Amino acid sequence: MKSNSHTTVPYGYEPVIEKSKGTLIYYDSFEHTTDDDLNLALRTMDHMQFTRLVLYPLHEQTVKRMSKEPVSAYYKREDRLHAWKRETERKSITVEGWDGKRKKYTPIEAALRHLVDQYQSPYFLLMTPDMANLFASFSSFEEWISKLKIVLTEEPTSLHPRMQKYSKRWVVAGVEKE
Repeated sequence: MKSNSHTTVPYGYEPVIEKSKGTLIYYDSFEHTTDDDLNLALRTMDHMQFTRLVLYPLHEQTVKRMSKEPVSAYYKREDRLHAWKRETERKSITVEGWDGKRKKYTPIEAALRHLVDQYQSPYFLLMTPDMANLFASFSSFEEWISKLKIVLTEEPTSLHPRMQKYSKRWVVAGVEKE
């Protein structure tokens, strides 16, 4: 049972405004991701003032369907992310294990719906240029690009036509747009 208690504050009190907000979601297989890449994600989170960094490792079946690239076992990649998280000692980092729990191919739309339900908006997807181009090739891209922004890990060498069309909806980490 809640009581109707009142809190007294001094005259002219202004509540502290939260400077950080939203979620930076690193969507990747994490097969070739180095500690430097993860540290870039952390710096991006701090620079863009996000509340949370969510590392979303993809299950082997998802990677196999999306890129045909061989990938190590999900639990090995997830364990490495947990080890890095422990090293950083930051509570604002989450390793999302939903794809691993499903143990099968997870379409990016289903993953994004899950992430949107779980975490605070606004949403920014941190991706490699290759992963972003792959995402842009899906029919659901145009629906999702209006709900989130993309942050690329590096300057892309080539762009999918939809990435070019929505160039205002993505940025490169650490690079200021004119």
